[in-house]
Amino acid sequence: MNFGVPKEVRDMENRVGLTPAGVHALVEVGHKVYVERNAGAGAGFSDENYRAMGAEIVYSAEEVYGRADVVVKVTRLAAREHPLLREGQTVLCFLHLAVASSDLVEALRQRHITAIAYEMIQTDDGSLPVLLTSSEVAGRLAPIIAGNLLSSTRGGRGILLSGVPGVPPAAVVILGAGAVGENAARAFLGLGAQVTILDRTPAKLHRIDELFGGRVTTMYATAYNINRVIEFADVLIGAVLVPGQRAPILVTREMVRRMRTRAVIIDFSIDQGGCVETSRPTTLRDSTFIEEGVIHYCVPNLLAQVARTASHALLNASLPFLYEIGALGVDEAIKRNSALARGVNVWKGRLVNPEIAHALGMDVEPMDYV
Repeated sequence: MNFGVPKEVRDMENRVGLTPAGVHALVEVGHKVYVERNAGAGAGFSDENYRAMGAEIVYSAEEVYGRADVVVKVTRLAAREHPLLREGQTVLCFLHLAVASSDLVEALRQRHITAIAYEMIQTDDGSLPVLLTSSEVAGRLAPIIAGNLLSSTRGGRGILLSGVPGVPPAAVVILGAGAVGENAARAFLGLGAQVTILDRTPAKLHRIDELFGGRVTTMYATAYNINRVIEFADVLIGAVLVPGQRAPILVTREMVRRMRTRAVIIDFSIDQGGCVETSRPTTLRDSTFIEEGVIHYCVPNLLAQVARTASHALLNASLPFLYEIGALGVDEAIKRNSALARGVNVWKGRLVNPEIAHALGMDVEPMDYV
């Protein structure tokens, strides 16, 4: 099978769909991998690194898409990539189709594309194995971002996350006790911050309490409790996920208005629309804005800041599925692997995922071979 790795086109997106190790793994079992020139440069992987692992370097995105049966990306396709799609091709990436533009949906349908969303590959126990690794990286980045934005030189409250003897630490509130929330709690707690985490699943709150030995305050995520705790927060982390759906708005503009002046909101849910009413997508080039006196950081591809780590983590999680696709073919792999099947948003141009269809206000279509 022919796999293709185009260079990511979104501004300052430094991650890459396959690392050289991933290329080696696929080439070793008989597949061909076409990598666009400089696709891995932002993550520190040279074309020579890829050649040494058996990749064929090509000199345009057009050539990658023209040769590949399966295109392996990180972020969803940008508008200028839509015309490059080849009839019947398969694309794997973080798709977030529920909040994507209608022209992307139309391009996938017109060209009979099979589009598999990494963030929706889900095992029978409900875990999201590919999203998990990226969520771990995101959560552990949270205190680095927050500490920078809290500094006086960035217009923040001038607070040290850990505090010092006689001066209290920063108060951090995390909405969501999933992988992002748990890893953010671990990282903030390790730096000495005061951490409160809210969720609507009691079992997750019990897990957090046991995991951190009661050092993290846990609360049920009612509107009343959210309103109460964020009023005194120096940092608010939005880490809410409903797979395949737009993130619910848990923090209203009125709640933001009551927060401390120059507190920090980091809305990790922004790739699914955001869980804070005042959030709007920003970029790594222009990452923050101030709304209601509060600093907002809402960068969908913030992992591009640690592109090498993030690319390795993505490979570790996605490679078993790429192996299966390569060995069985796309359709047979989807038939046999229920986790992979749950990640299929569009199959040969048909919108087959019920959650995505509902979010887009469209009819779901059957996968007729199942």
